[in-house]
Amino acid sequence: MSAVKDLVGVFAIMNPLGAIPLFLSLTGGRSPREMRHIAAKAASAVAIILVLSIWLGEGLLRFFGIGVPAFRVAGGFLVLLIAIAMFHAKTTPARHTQEEQTEAEAKEDIAVVPLAMPLLAGPGAISLVIVDAQKATSLGNELLFSVGIIGVALLVWAILWLAEPIGTRLGTTGLNIATRVMGLILAAMAVQFMATGLVALMPGLR
Repeated sequence: MSAVKDLVGVFAIMNPLGAIPLFLSLTGGRSPREMRHIAAKAASAVAIILVLSIWLGEGLLRFFGIGVPAFRVAGGFLVLLIAIAMFHAKTTPARHTQEEQTEAEAKEDIAVVPLAMPLLAGPGAISLVIVDAQKATSLGNELLFSVGIIGVALLVWAILWLAEPIGTRLGTTGLNIATRVMGLILAAMAVQFMATGLVALMPGLR
């Protein structure tokens, strides 16, 4: 059950529904076949980035001498900033800046940068995955979490593949409502991450 909650949080912070307008903007003028290819490549890159985060995240924290509690607080704060931006149906600069969008509009290949990174699998998603991976108590749990991340990436691919009909059906209002609901989920998770990290850093808060 905990793994399912973690995967819901990862899906929420990636917010592929909220990425539909930008995806359609960046792929404007391309053929349906090219759009499907970009969607598949972006989803594959998302899976690779986040699965690598599961297996290499702890080593990176040790290399920089960062404790898991401190990373929980920092990661929770970053996720909270993203969640607040989602409440306003906006993309925070932590995920995607105007300069990156302007640069992307002039690029031929936009699947990996900026779609996969930083729009979908950005700093917030990577931080969330690393924190969630620390809860894995065995190799089997890490493998299960990795499979779950691949499943989430497949869902991202399906949403981007159907971006045009989804965007038409939901409209701007529907996409904004979905974004705000995901932002609420993320905000609650962020507060929990920070609270857990602070208690571990300062046991007197118990």
